[in-house]
Amino acid sequence: MERGGWQVDRKPSIFPMNQPRQINQPNKLPSLIRPLPLACVVLFAAATFCTVPAFAVNKDMVQLQTQVQQLQDAVARLQQTNDESMGVLKSLVQQSADSVNKMSVSLGALQRQMQTQQEAQGAKTDQVSGQIQALNDSLDEVKARIGTLEKLMQSMQSQQQSMSANIQNQPASSGAGAPSSAPPVSQSPPPGPAMTQPSPGVRRDKPAAGTPLTAGPAPQASSAPPADDLYKTALGDYMAAKYPLSASEFADVVKFYPENPLAGNSVYYMAEIEYRAGHYPAAIKDFDSVLQRYPDSNKVPVSHLHKGMALIDLKQNDAGVSELRALIQRFPNSPEAMQARSKLSGMGVPVIPKR
Repeated sequence: MERGGWQVDRKPSIFPMNQPRQINQPNKLPSLIRPLPLACVVLFAAATFCTVPAFAVNKDMVQLQTQVQQLQDAVARLQQTNDESMGVLKSLVQQSADSVNKMSVSLGALQRQMQTQQEAQGAKTDQVSGQIQALNDSLDEVKARIGTLEKLMQSMQSQQQSMSANIQNQPASSGAGAPSSAPPVSQSPPPGPAMTQPSPGVRRDKPAAGTPLTAGPAPQASSAPPADDLYKTALGDYMAAKYPLSASEFADVVKFYPENPLAGNSVYYMAEIEYRAGHYPAAIKDFDSVLQRYPDSNKVPVSHLHKGMALIDLKQNDAGVSELRALIQRFPNSPEAMQARSKLSGMGVPVIPKR
C-alpha cells in the first residue's frame, strides 16, 4: 500500500500472537522521514561540489610549487655554472694580463736596449767621424807644412844654383883681366879666395848671366802672407777653439787666394764655426759654397752631412733627408755616409725612398 509516496508492505507479523500488535502511525512517520532525502541530497551535492575544486586547487598548487622548486634548482645550477665560468674567465683574463705585462716589460727592455745600442752606435759614429775629421785637419796642416817645405827647398835650390853660376863665372872674368906675360900658376884659382872675394867685373846688385831667378809670391797676394801660412795660422786657432779669430783668418785665405785649394777648406771651416754656434742658415749657405765652388775638395762629404743636419735642426726634414740620401748615393763607403745612415735610421726614415 502506498501512502504519500511511501510504500508500506504488509507482511505477516513476526511477533508472537500473545504480544500486542504495534500499528504504524502514518501521520507522524512521513513527517519525520520526508526531509531526510532532501538533506542528504544537499549534503551530497555540497560535498561533491566543494570537495572537487579544493582537490584540484591543491593539485595545481603542488604542481606550481614543484615547478617553482625545479626553476629555483635550475637557477641555482645556472648560477653555479656561471660562477664557475666567471672564475675560469677571470683566471684566463688574469693570465692574459700577466702575459701582456710580461710582454710589455720585455718590449720596454728591448726598446731601451735598442735605444742604448743606437745611442752607443751614434756616439761611436760621431767619435769616429770626429777622429776622421781631426785626421783630415791634421792632414791639411801636414799638407800646408809640406808645401812650405817644398817652397823652402825650391828657394834653397835656386840659391844653390845661383851660387854655382857665380862660382863658374868668377874664373872666366879673372882670367880676362890678367896680363898675358904672367906665368900661370895653376889652371884654376883656389876655391877659397874665389868664394870669399867676388870678381870686380861682377855686380853685386844684379846676378850674372844665366843665373835663375828665385820664385816670388803671386802678384795678387803680394800684400798678404802666403796662403799656407794664413791657413796654418787659422787652423791652429780653430783647433784652439778660437773660433771668431780663426773665422776671420779663414776669410782672409778665401779673400786673397780664392782659387787656392785651401780656400775650399777655409770655407768649410767657416761653415763649421757657424754650425757649431747654431747659426744654421749661414752655415747652410757656406756649405753650399763648398759644394758648388769647390766640388773636388775633400770637405764635400762632410759638407753634405752637416748641411743635412742643419736642415733637420731647422725642421726642414724633407730637405735634410734628401741631402743625407744624396751623400749616401755619392759617397756610399765614406764615414759620413755611415753617419747619415745612422741618422736616417734613428728618424725612422728608409735610406732608399719608397716608390
